[in-house]
Amino acid sequence: MFFQRSEEDLIRAARDGDGRAFADLMRPLYATAFRVAFALLHDSGEAEDAVQEAAFKAWRKLGTVRSGAPLRPWFLTIVVNQCRSVRRKSWAYVKPLEPAETRDSSDPDARIDLTRALSVLDYDQRLVLALRYYLDMPFEEIAQVMGVTTKAARSRADRAVERLRPFFRVREAVI
Repeated sequence: MFFQRSEEDLIRAARDGDGRAFADLMRPLYATAFRVAFALLHDSGEAEDAVQEAAFKAWRKLGTVRSGAPLRPWFLTIVVNQCRSVRRKSWAYVKPLEPAETRDSSDPDARIDLTRALSVLDYDQRLVLALRYYLDMPFEEIAQVMGVTTKAARSRADRAVERLRPFFRVREAVI
């Protein structure tokens, strides 16, 4: 007979060295972790590597999971820190966009390039937007991942959206 083990049981078993229990813990988190990593790194290969490295770190640090605490924010924190590490090592330069007011608004082919617009944000601002609007995470969980209060997570999301606002101003039609 097959029964579903609780997250607590799986964590306990994984701490005792059960690799299958650890895999069962990571399986439902992998897609979310990859989406976070890809949103932060913009490269599927780097994202895949970051999640894999984060999983290795999670295996080694499994003893730090607080009893009764959800595993997802804990693991996503490791993924985010791994992505931060990867970003520090890369030497990518992205030319900043001009604000909407200085672009040629008469050009009908002018398109909004979200990736380039997001490049003007710092790492934490991209992270909070990815967690909130890409993964639809509640601010309470975002706060856990980022290591800040819920109010701070909400405030960071608002500031990041405000910083992007000039890139997404829509020209009003003249009738």
